[in-house]
This record gives sequence, structure tokens and C-alpha cells, in this order.
Amino acid sequence: MSGDGQGRNHWFDDEAGPVVRPYAMTRGRTTSAAQHRLDLIAVVVTESHADDPEADQTLSPEHVDIVELCRDAPQSVAELAAELDLPVGVVRVLVGDLVHEELVHVTRPVPPAELPDESILRDVINGLRAL
Repeated sequence: MSGDGQGRNHWFDDEAGPVVRPYAMTRGRTTSAAQHRLDLIAVVVTESHADDPEADQTLSPEHVDIVELCRDAPQSVAELAAELDLPVGVVRVLVGDLVHEELVHVTRPVPPAELPDESILRDVINGLRAL
């Protein structure tokens, strides 16, 4: 031990945050069954039948937080990670659990290639104005 007066805590400071917690939250898992669709822009939506996730004793507080956040408005995986202050990998595993339990579903934003061309939209607007 050093003579710095901090004893065994000299390896940590207040900014270090949790050391083992993300690993413990996922029970050591780094993947889930639904992970193949869970990139950063995947949008998580709470299922309408997910009334009271807190009543489910198998869900962690983080699972419940995800269900509640996505009930108010669909959230991307990146937004959930930022809101919950968790690593993206942890959020992916937790969302995968919720998909498996059918408490949330995951959608994908429309790829830009599938959106109508801006000139087509202008032609439609001009055509409507001409009516």
C-alpha cells in the first residue's frame, strides 16, 4: 500500500464508473438470438401487450428501462445506449432478450435507396398544385 491515505482505493476514482457491471448485466453473454438485426440504427418498439414489465421477475431493471423508454417513442439501439449510459454491446444483448420474450420488436429505418427521388416528389407536389 502506498502512503497516499487512500488505502486500497488508490486504483479507482469517482470517474471510473462500474468495472464489472455490464458483464454482470448480460450474465456474461456477448450475443443474443436476435442480434443479427441489431445494428446502431435498428429501431426498438415496445409491443402493445407489454403492460407491466416490472411485474416480470426475470427482467433486470435495465430490461424494464428499455421497455419503458421505447413505449414513449421508438428508440434506436444507439439512442438507448446513450440514454442508459451502457455500452452498445450490452444494449444489443438486453434488446435481444426482450425480442425473445416478445416485449419489444425491432424495425429498420427505410434505406435511402428505397426513398422516392426528390425530383419525383416535386413533380407530384406541382401536379397537385395544378389541380
